[in-house]
Amino acid sequence: MATNSKFDRNMIGSKNPIFSQIRTTIETAFLGNNVEEVNCIKKAYRLACNSPGTIVTDMPVHRPQEIGLDEDAKILLFNDGAVSGRCAAARRIIGEFDVNQEELASKLRDAVYATRYRKLYHAQAYIGLHPDYMIKAHLLIPEGHENVLYNWMLNFQHMNEEYNSMYEDSKMYESEGDIYVFSDPEWSHVDHPMGLSLFDPTHNCAALLGMRYFGEHKKGTLTLAWGCANRNGFASCHAGQKRYNLDGGRKFVAGVFGLSGSGKSTITHAKHGGKYDVTVLHDDAFVIHTDDCSSVALEPTYFDKTQDYPLEVEDNKFLITVQNCGATLDSNGKKVIVTEDIRNGNGRAIKSKLWAPNRVDKFKEPINAIFWIMKDSTMPPVVKIKNPVLAATMGATLATKRTTAERLAPGVDPEELVIEPYANPFRTYPLVDDYSKFKMLFEKRGVECYILNTGFFMYKKITKEITLSVIESIVERNASFKKWGRLPHMEILDIDGFNPDMNDADYVSELTNRLSDRVRFIKTKSSEGGGFDRLPDEALESLINLVTQLNR
Repeated sequence: MATNSKFDRNMIGSKNPIFSQIRTTIETAFLGNNVEEVNCIKKAYRLACNSPGTIVTDMPVHRPQEIGLDEDAKILLFNDGAVSGRCAAARRIIGEFDVNQEELASKLRDAVYATRYRKLYHAQAYIGLHPDYMIKAHLLIPEGHENVLYNWMLNFQHMNEEYNSMYEDSKMYESEGDIYVFSDPEWSHVDHPMGLSLFDPTHNCAALLGMRYFGEHKKGTLTLAWGCANRNGFASCHAGQKRYNLDGGRKFVAGVFGLSGSGKSTITHAKHGGKYDVTVLHDDAFVIHTDDCSSVALEPTYFDKTQDYPLEVEDNKFLITVQNCGATLDSNGKKVIVTEDIRNGNGRAIKSKLWAPNRVDKFKEPINAIFWIMKDSTMPPVVKIKNPVLAATMGATLATKRTTAERLAPGVDPEELVIEPYANPFRTYPLVDDYSKFKMLFEKRGVECYILNTGFFMYKKITKEITLSVIESIVERNASFKKWGRLPHMEILDIDGFNPDMNDADYVSELTNRLSDRVRFIKTKSSEGGGFDRLPDEALESLINLVTQLNR
């Protein structure tokens, strides 16, 4: 078994590093006499159907018995209020520089106490879908929030005979306890007007307080799973990964790293007009083993935007649940969903694993290329990076735009270009851990590195067709890259209308500014938060060298 659920009595106490103040407070809540276990996905479905506010649509779940549901299961719709995105401003991580554990532990104890007169549901699931990496997770959430419970069990792997057996045979991580997540979406506190997401990552536990949006529960749980993977020889990836199965038995495995809305799901699931036999690992969450570069998916289903999926699009056949979308009656009086973000931004749905018929849960083949997806208008559609230090550094300074998947604190500009290292705002461990792992992949495992700009090059939109064409040329090994001006270790493709004019002083000035933003970011990280996310000097030097060469 992968993680520890039970302990011999002589292993229970302060000398066991699995235990902590926060973990013990959270785990204790799971054992109250007001807790009801929900380990059957059919039971979770029934609870969600009967939860106040649920809309049981007249749209059937596609092949429901293959995902553990009854034959007559319907797509469920549930809507939150004003909140329809994650809130980074609410996160507090035990172990970081300015986080007061005693104060937060006290608030947590009161939050648990406040649930004593309410029924709580305890669900369990597996994160990681192959014996190489599987950990057990637990969620505790009050009655009235059955849709979150059901979505959580769908998003991760709910327990069944097949996966119970797989878990029994999976690799054991002796120093890791199960993941425990305590949630009370109705909690409020004057000190935390946007809620509180409290993480004790080294002890695999979290409390999500005042957070009703399901995405907080999904990414909150993944936060802990990625942290556990990081400690045990894996590179944690908020990314999509696909394998091109080419003529002659050649395989090409590509990982695409980007925030929600960047295009990573579109790229991962692209069928390229049937030109290739493609296999999908996942479009959001996986881990890469640093020994053999194999990859394991963490989730069976897909938590996808509904913005680009009108009602009658074929892809909607694979929906299981829908969040923060509208509903209406069709001409036959049937209850159906209203998508395309008409009701609000960031409408979401959980799609069945059946959406990608070419899906597997592990790639034994090593990853061949990593694509950093950016929305930096100074970047052409694709840049090849040929130096491992610079490749890892550009991932650590991945520049992009905010999306509707995020709930921003007051005063934050949603249009501002931001840097999100490795497109993973859910990291709870030092940034240098990711930097070192990705640098190793580039340096010692021969993984190629590219930047994809899926936004605008200056004022010209880079279309999905251009991006996919670029990837196809790389996969087919016929991309003719050329040196990018005076920039060392960086190469670009000739793409009509998207070639940087290095004689244009305004453009060079803007490019310098964007590279300088990255320099400032790394310098800031060297001292911010007590230097928790400090990077090696070589990372800073690689960017300064670009700026220097650009302005010779």
